[in-house]
Amino acid sequence: MNRINLICLGVRNMEKSLQFYKDIGFKTYEKNSNPPIVFFDNQGTKLELYPIAGLASDINEKNPPPLTLGGFCGITLAINLKSAAEVDQLMETVAAADGIIAKKPAKFFWGGYSGYFQDPDGYYWEVAYSADWQFDHNDMLVIDENN
Repeated sequence: MNRINLICLGVRNMEKSLQFYKDIGFKTYEKNSNPPIVFFDNQGTKLELYPIAGLASDINEKNPPPLTLGGFCGITLAINLKSAAEVDQLMETVAAADGIIAKKPAKFFWGGYSGYFQDPDGYYWEVAYSADWQFDHNDMLVIDENN
């Protein structure tokens, strides 16, 4: 079972979220500006946007989990890049797309360079680089017993 094929983010405004992710470089075949569901192709996984109320109902139609506004749900998503300059460039792209920069990129205790942003629905994304990281032929981060 050792894989994640799809990560689904419940969104409050599909049109705004779709445009945000397209603006920061996520690729989709979706042509409609306000579809009922959208998938982005990524290396190794797909990112899905789905209306949050529908997602809660899909989990349990009779007793859906309560929706929260803001706050931190304990989950972050990450984009690992190959240079500090790529981190800075992506964070600039996010800011230009009206994303919220939660933490400007800086050097971290673990030897890397990292920052955080929030998307239109408040999901936190880490954008990070480390000179110690290696990537495979699909640009996937290699994490093995040596890392």
